[in-house]
Amino acid sequence: MPDSGRLIAGRYRVGALLGRGGMSDVHIGTDSRLGRTVAIKLLKSTLAADPAFRTRFRQEAQAAARMAHPTIVRVFDAGEETVTDESGHDSQIPFIVMEHVDGRLLKDIIREGPIEAAEAVRVIDGVLTALEYSHRAGVVHRDIKPGNIMITKAGQVKVMDFGIARAISDSATTVAQTTAILGTAAYFSPEQAKGESVDARTDLYSTGVVLFEMLTGRPPFRGDSPVAVAYQHVSETPVKPSAINPRVSPALDSVVLHALAKDRFARYQSAVEFRNDVETAGAGQIPIHHAGEEVGAGLFGAAPATVTGSALALKQLSEDQTMVRTQRRPPVIWVWAGIVCVVVIVVAVMIWVANLQPSVELPDSSRQVPSLTGETYDDAQNTLLDLDLAATRAEESSTTVPADQVIRTDPPAGTIVNPSDVIKVFVSTGPVPVAVPDVTNQTITDAQAAIEALGFVSGSVTAENSPTVAADVVLRTDPAAASAQFAGDTVNYIVSSGLVTLGDLTGQSLVAASDLVNGDTLRLVAIQEPDYACAQQSGSPVKAQSLAPGDVPQQSEITLTYCAGS
Repeated sequence: MPDSGRLIAGRYRVGALLGRGGMSDVHIGTDSRLGRTVAIKLLKSTLAADPAFRTRFRQEAQAAARMAHPTIVRVFDAGEETVTDESGHDSQIPFIVMEHVDGRLLKDIIREGPIEAAEAVRVIDGVLTALEYSHRAGVVHRDIKPGNIMITKAGQVKVMDFGIARAISDSATTVAQTTAILGTAAYFSPEQAKGESVDARTDLYSTGVVLFEMLTGRPPFRGDSPVAVAYQHVSETPVKPSAINPRVSPALDSVVLHALAKDRFARYQSAVEFRNDVETAGAGQIPIHHAGEEVGAGLFGAAPATVTGSALALKQLSEDQTMVRTQRRPPVIWVWAGIVCVVVIVVAVMIWVANLQPSVELPDSSRQVPSLTGETYDDAQNTLLDLDLAATRAEESSTTVPADQVIRTDPPAGTIVNPSDVIKVFVSTGPVPVAVPDVTNQTITDAQAAIEALGFVSGSVTAENSPTVAADVVLRTDPAAASAQFAGDTVNYIVSSGLVTLGDLTGQSLVAASDLVNGDTLRLVAIQEPDYACAQQSGSPVKAQSLAPGDVPQQSEITLTYCAGS
């Protein structure tokens, strides 16, 4: 395994060990090309023995690198490093370079005890936000667990290892090593434990396990071996979190147990649905869950277990020759007479409905709420008074409706109401200003993602010379950070070009020229080279310089030639 200080892929310097896992070691590192701190994950050599795994790993890492979201740890690079062991044999070590997150793993926080309900709700909301984004991108994580969730010092939730779990689970080599490498049986969904195909709902089950563990301090199922734990996920019913931690509310009990349903069609069908219920439970209200088959059918088709069970029951009934009828059949003529009567009644009803004349007039005891969108509140109030309807004003921000104009009404336009009913009229206060975030010292890709996440539009990117900031790293924005703007406004970026402007140093004294080159304005490396072919002059003025005046790369070496002859 590469030692600390080794250079990987010609640009990543491996630093101190940050942590060890079942399948990898994580080091802090430095990207020497961009001058930023990164996290370098070096996978175990046992994983690299299979060429198919290395191919799958590279493909999945590339897929994960395309995801850019504030709640997901960014993947910058991935590849393989050739390492020579003591016996002289070469081996390929897969590595992945990720965003360095200054914070703590959720598993280390849980190890200190159960987390307060409000904080658990906030953390799981961040996890579900990340899953909502990844699932829409077609990426299923497959290994959601506290060891893959980071909490920054500012409290932000970051989910990592997207796509890596898929590379491992899809590798034939690792099937027999799943227990030793993944070590995640405590967070397996029932379908994972049974070796079935997985989808987005697998991640939601694992998220339910994480929420259970945050609220209670331990996972719902424990056993002497991963196989025993996996069996419980398939066959055992979890206890309510409040049975372990009495401070957990019934509302959160309801959310957790719904997320841990064995049948994937009976649990949450999307991260959005899960997150909405978590927010409702966090507010102290027990969510109302829809029937699993009704919700699941729209996203994933009919529940396989239900269809299979019904088909099996019909097959058994058709093949069972031992069943004997004990009820006499009604005469056939009665059956046909009943059918004819039903048909006559249906036809008569259809003819009656077809001859009904629709009425466009409302009874005197009813009123229809008019459309008031775009009117001023005074005009809307007068319109409602003409209909014997009372108005009450409510204010609401809007990015589309100008200030002081009506956005909507409650009840909405077209609703039939009684005279003297009070109609709530929502009036626009205009858009709400948003502070431009400070994205200095971030790469242009990360900065654009952070800016656009707040509703702004990324504008032009202008390069500017800088002696200290790496290329493509943001120097400042226009408008400036912390200035109040509105969603939809354009933010332009000024980034470092990775160059500095070098002037003509010939004729200057050697000392002055060296000080200028090495100084803060250029931060280049001056190399003094004497020329003994010409007579030495007072002050040793620079005779020639190796780099022509103009823009040169940061930290370049420049040779200053001066006369040193007798």
